[in-house]
Amino acid sequence: MPESQNIEYKQSWHDDYLKWVCGFANAIGGIIYIGIDNKGNVAHLADYAKLMEDIPNKIRNAMGIICDVQLEDKQGNKYISIKVNPYSVAVSLRGRFYYRTGSTNLELTGVELNEFLLKKSGKTWDDVAEETATIKDIDEQSITKFIDDSKEKGRMPETKGLSAFQVLEKLQLTEGKKLKRAAIVLFGKDPNRFYPNVQVKIGRFGKDSTDLKFHEIVEGNLVYMLAEVQVQLNHKFLIRPIEFAGMQRIENTEYPIDALREMLLNALVHRNYMGAHIQLRVFDDRLSIWNEGGLPFGLTIEELKGEHNSRPRNPKIAKACFMAGYIDAWGRGIFKILNACKEANLPEPGIKEMNGGIEVTLFKATANQNRLADGLVDGLVKGLVINLVKGLVKELSDTQIKILNLISEDMNITKRDMAKHIGTSTTTIDNHIEILKTKKVLERVGGRKTGYWHIIEQK
Repeated sequence: MPESQNIEYKQSWHDDYLKWVCGFANAIGGIIYIGIDNKGNVAHLADYAKLMEDIPNKIRNAMGIICDVQLEDKQGNKYISIKVNPYSVAVSLRGRFYYRTGSTNLELTGVELNEFLLKKSGKTWDDVAEETATIKDIDEQSITKFIDDSKEKGRMPETKGLSAFQVLEKLQLTEGKKLKRAAIVLFGKDPNRFYPNVQVKIGRFGKDSTDLKFHEIVEGNLVYMLAEVQVQLNHKFLIRPIEFAGMQRIENTEYPIDALREMLLNALVHRNYMGAHIQLRVFDDRLSIWNEGGLPFGLTIEELKGEHNSRPRNPKIAKACFMAGYIDAWGRGIFKILNACKEANLPEPGIKEMNGGIEVTLFKATANQNRLADGLVDGLVKGLVINLVKGLVKELSDTQIKILNLISEDMNITKRDMAKHIGTSTTTIDNHIEILKTKKVLERVGGRKTGYWHIIEQK
């Protein structure tokens, strides 16, 4: 079997592989095979007897957990299997935390580590009580609008005659007499007083990000921003073609309203509220929205486009938005965006992980002229890649094209980040990079730490 979410092969043992044990323990568990190479070939372990004694002791002493370590045999060749069970508590290795996602083992730091530790304790960021907030920090008009919006779907419990605090209790946004963070984000008078960058920054650009024409900032609670951003887009940033059917005036839109609304909701509901603000960029031929906060562990971009379970980053905020009828609770947001563009005869939206977040891009019909003919890359590929490797497109694999696309956006990108963006292992990235080097499409300039990638022009 190939390496995957719960399988890892190592030709020989090294103490550094305790990181993989830690990663499996913090995720869904898995098996590490010692004595098998990446191609699945068994290499006999001459020191298997010593390893059978050392490995369990090192795991227990370093992390305080017990793993099932077994000696295996294939035609006289000895190898070892280490079965790691998932743990409900956070497991650390010398004060560091690792997590297995896809076929990659990641060290958790910063926001990712904070979210992981909260999750292991049974909490999420939006479920934590905000100690300094009171009901005076809540905008009652936003609650009223929220309740009015919910009437169409009929998902809200009866709220007639209830105070603002009692409504928040119904929505499970309180803890005793305290307000949870989700209440501030959804209905706060000034959420930015508690958390940085609770805002959406909208920019109007020309052909690229260097040509900024003007911008607006919308800040406030989620209920307000959801409505106001759409108003700003319609009045200042988007052109609305007008048709006449007889004497009736009909206004169309450059992009499907359903897709725009769903993109904005996804960004507001799933963003990291301790990170950067949401960024909405309107170009001549496309519109993109980016929010900080990567995909849930184990979910790839391709899986995101298909059927998948709903795993919101902020479940309290998501549940409230479901009650109001803003979103569904079945992970159908991306499907709605894709379907809306398909019905409007627009190119498939681009979806990618970048700069610690998710970017979704809608394209006008004319954008098809700028896409690679075989459609191997999600979204628009940088002109650099198009011009340099267009003649070789049919000779390159989907993964190789994606690698070049990532490099065209960031020539300093690491193999680890490439693997995370594409949803594969660093070993696979290594193999494809070697092929690109052999084809003289790619080269490394300088060393591993101080160098950069260079796409070689094809003449």
